[in-house]
Amino acid sequence: MGGVGKGAVITLVEGTTRFVLLAPLPDTHAAIDLRATLTPMIASLPEQIRRTLTWDQGKEMAQHAQIAIDAGIDIYFCDPHSPWQRGSNENTNGLLRQYWPKGCDMRHLTQADCDEVALSLNTRPRQTLAWKTPREALTEVLRATAA
Repeated sequence: MGGVGKGAVITLVEGTTRFVLLAPLPDTHAAIDLRATLTPMIASLPEQIRRTLTWDQGKEMAQHAQIAIDAGIDIYFCDPHSPWQRGSNENTNGLLRQYWPKGCDMRHLTQADCDEVALSLNTRPRQTLAWKTPREALTEVLRATAA
């Protein structure tokens, strides 16, 4: 999230490969806006990796039941104040602060801006992936499941 009332970015991180999808949210980032943006993001993922979603607590998640139906996935919630239960997402959010510092104004962000940052993260080698990039790790998983 940016500063108060300054927009937000949805982060969708695949847990095994750390592949990330990003999308800007309008000023309010209400539950209806989140659902309208997130559902097509989930649908864009290959079916082999589209199984579950783990969320933190927040009023913007109020339409989780409809998102689960629309996207055909199960949604789980972390315990309150337990960010370690979503470690990959929390780590990715930390990396995103290199591009969008805490409190910054995100209302001007476009999907192209988010795609550029996602490309940068998805082509960045990660120690947790034995120095492969998330893009390489995702390609390996998709090839393995297709065989």
